[in-house]
Order: sequence, then C-alpha cells, then structure tokens
Amino acid sequence: MTVLDQIVAATRARLETEPRPDLTAARRAAAAHEPHRFEKALGRDGVNVIAEIKAASPSAGTIVENPDVEQIASDYARGGAAAISIVTEKDFFKGDRAWIARVPTLPVVMKDFIIDESQLVRGVAAGASAILLLASLLEAKQIKHFIGVLDDFGCDALVEVHDEEELERARDARIIGVNNRNLRDFSVDLATSERLNVPSGVVKVAESGIKTRNDIDRLRAAGFHAFLVGESLLRQNDRAAAVRALTQP
Repeated sequence: MTVLDQIVAATRARLETEPRPDLTAARRAAAAHEPHRFEKALGRDGVNVIAEIKAASPSAGTIVENPDVEQIASDYARGGAAAISIVTEKDFFKGDRAWIARVPTLPVVMKDFIIDESQLVRGVAAGASAILLLASLLEAKQIKHFIGVLDDFGCDALVEVHDEEELERARDARIIGVNNRNLRDFSVDLATSERLNVPSGVVKVAESGIKTRNDIDRLRAAGFHAFLVGESLLRQNDRAAAVRALTQP
C-alpha cells in the first residue's frame, strides 16, 4: 500500500465511528459567512498566498507540534495572506477540524482526504469557506456532486490535480489546484504546474514546493492566480515577514 492508500483506509475506518453530520450546524455556519469568500479572496489583485497550517506530514514528520493556530493565522494575515489552509487529517498529519474556528478573519480551506459527503457537511459546520477535493480519489461524477453540495452552502471547492487524467475529472471545477507533489511518492516538481494545461476561466492555484518569490514569479508567468505555501512558511521564526517576502515585489 502507498501512503495515500493508508491514509484513505484510515479515513474510511474513522468515518465508521463518527456521528451523523449536523446539517443544522452546517447551515448556521454557512449563513455566518459571505458566500464563496474563498474564491473572491483569490481573485484580488496582486500575489494571493494561501498560507498553510499543519502539524506534521508523512514526508516531513513533525513540523509544528501543537500549533498555536490563532497566532500563526494572525501572523499570516499580517503578512498579507489571502486565505488560510488548514490540514485537518488526524492520523498522518495530526490535524483537527476544530482548528478552523480558531481563524477569525481570513477564509479557510479545509484540507483533508474527502471520500464521503458527510465530511463536507462537517467541514462547513466547522466554519470552512472552502474544502479540498482530491481528483486522485474521486471520479468526475463525484467531484461534480460534491461541488454542488458545497455550492448549496455557499462554500467553495478547491479541486486538486496532479496529471492530465485528474485534470479531466476536474472539468466542473471553478478553482483548480495543481499539486506539484506526487501524493503517491511525495516527490516535488514545480514543472508539474507548468506542464498541465488548466483551462482558462478557472482560478488556478499552484500547490507545494513553493519557497521563494522567484518560484511565485515563475508560476505567475505560467498563468497561476494563487499559491498555496505551507512547510516553508511554518518553519520561519517571523512568519509575517516570510509571507510578506512572497507577496511583495
């Protein structure tokens, strides 16, 4: 089994023990936010950084033990981040959905391994403005259905792809993220974003392997609108300054 297979198996096992999702709580949380605020945040002028909060990953091990989510999110906001990404997967990334509610200002995209509609409802109820959908795990019909579910809550879908086959499955997406990291072997190559011919008319997000302003300029030249940056920001002593270095010329 690959690491991705192990994560999905753990997710399926966890879903069997979780209570039914609370639709009322999801509707209440959705009503408290401007609809589609994540997509709007990525459409502003300038460099739009989606700054990530995660405790660990299978490739890097522990990154930030017991992260101070409020402080990190505040640092990112001061640096000019457009949005926050929170990795909520528990077993391999040591995340928690409860962290989403600890980000009071910027829109949050919840990153998890979504295989069931119940996870979408729980994410919306937790306060997410957007939820990651992995085209590597979902068929085109599932992606279309999940986008529709999120639309009903005024929540956005960030549909992540890594190759042409996955890009074809994401044809109904309004926001497409190209992950430069191969989730099966965790190798990283920025050229992945340059190779894939993401259609015009969608918001294009480059993900993984982005460390410097030169990386961002390279990807902007390839037509990308937003840039998801995680580990390289989390490891900085001054995270606000690190975000600022990416967003300002």
